[in-house]
Amino acid sequence: MEYFLIQALFVGFLLYVVARIVPGMEIDGCLTAILAGLVLGIINALLKPLLLLLTLPITILTLGLFLLVVNALLLWLASAFVPGFKVRGFGPALLGALLLSLFSFGITLVI
Repeated sequence: MEYFLIQALFVGFLLYVVARIVPGMEIDGCLTAILAGLVLGIINALLKPLLLLLTLPITILTLGLFLLVVNALLLWLASAFVPGFKVRGFGPALLGALLLSLFSFGITLVI
């Protein structure tokens, strides 16, 4: 539980940074970013395994690149549940998911 909360804080911070970079993504403030990180963590824990299983053939066919699409859809879904967090279309969701993945990978390497 402690690890999940720390990870949600990091994801919230990264969402805040990504929203400042990507046009079409908006976050109202730091608390909204933390809430979005929590919601995204819950959605990833509940829906992502099922989506990965359902999209396994196309993920294998695209050599894993379809995972970016899955991540973008989950990010877009999280924006529907958090007031003050808006993703205006699939393009910003895809770019946001890509940057979020890269930044998260970079932080994981550092830590």
